[in-house]
Amino acid sequence: MQSLNRQNARAGGRRPVPMTLILIALTALAACRSPRPEGAERRYELKGKVVSFDRQKHKVTIRHEEIPGYMEGMTMPFTLKDEWVYDELAAGADIQATLVVHSGLSWLENPVITKASLERVGPGAKETAAEPVPGAEVPDLPLVNQDGRRIGLRQYPGRAVLLTFIYTRCPLPDYCPLMTSHFAAVDRALQASPDLYPKTHLLSVSVDPAYDTPQVLRGYGLKFVGPKGRPAFDRWEFATGTAEEVKAVAQFFGLSYWPEADQIIHSLRTALISPDGKVVKVYRGNEWQPDEVLKDLGRIARG
Repeated sequence: MQSLNRQNARAGGRRPVPMTLILIALTALAACRSPRPEGAERRYELKGKVVSFDRQKHKVTIRHEEIPGYMEGMTMPFTLKDEWVYDELAAGADIQATLVVHSGLSWLENPVITKASLERVGPGAKETAAEPVPGAEVPDLPLVNQDGRRIGLRQYPGRAVLLTFIYTRCPLPDYCPLMTSHFAAVDRALQASPDLYPKTHLLSVSVDPAYDTPQVLRGYGLKFVGPKGRPAFDRWEFATGTAEEVKAVAQFFGLSYWPEADQIIHSLRTALISPDGKVVKVYRGNEWQPDEVLKDLGRIARG
């Protein structure tokens, strides 16, 4: 060691590096190279063509190629918050971006737009479905629940009904999975309120009736209401129906959807219905929070 120090001194008088500092540096380097912890954001490269967009909602629908390791090619709506992009978007424009998935949310980053000189997307490409105004009477539209039993939207007299739309194969975490997660939070809070729970009802309606049969919905629903058998669905049902029946419910509440390959492209609508069967409020998109809905539910259910 003394000879090594003398060599360092002859090389310019530099002091030897302590072994502890070397070990610290190596440890830090190893930490930087270790895998990201579970739950860290995932990034995928996305390529496709713009189908439509909505600047106000920061949404762009893209017919994209296969995303290796995440999903097959299909048409899906994505969140894109870069304001400048909307000046460049056009129907048929090519788009490349990074799809980020993290903590139950997904969005696009670093977009690159080409062929933007094509025809601009007109108003008809945006969501134009009408929705009911507060106070509108909800028709008794028929559906089928997870047990294969016929139900109707007006069969819950005396209860405030919270209704949303999902489908079980939805791949984006901030669409159907988020709606179901929010409903699960609402359900847990209602169960903890004995005076309010009997006065409420939750209803999740699938927009994929061809795949989401009552059996599929029952298996899906049991993941959230618990393996208690039939009583588990007393206050939260999962419903389907014929294609025409589901379409009628969706149209009444202003939901737009259409099939694409084996997926469903859809907007988001959640509705609060009063105990006397009238629309109280329609929550658009995925930005509503369970606490907000619980306050509205409590106000309506308790009268």
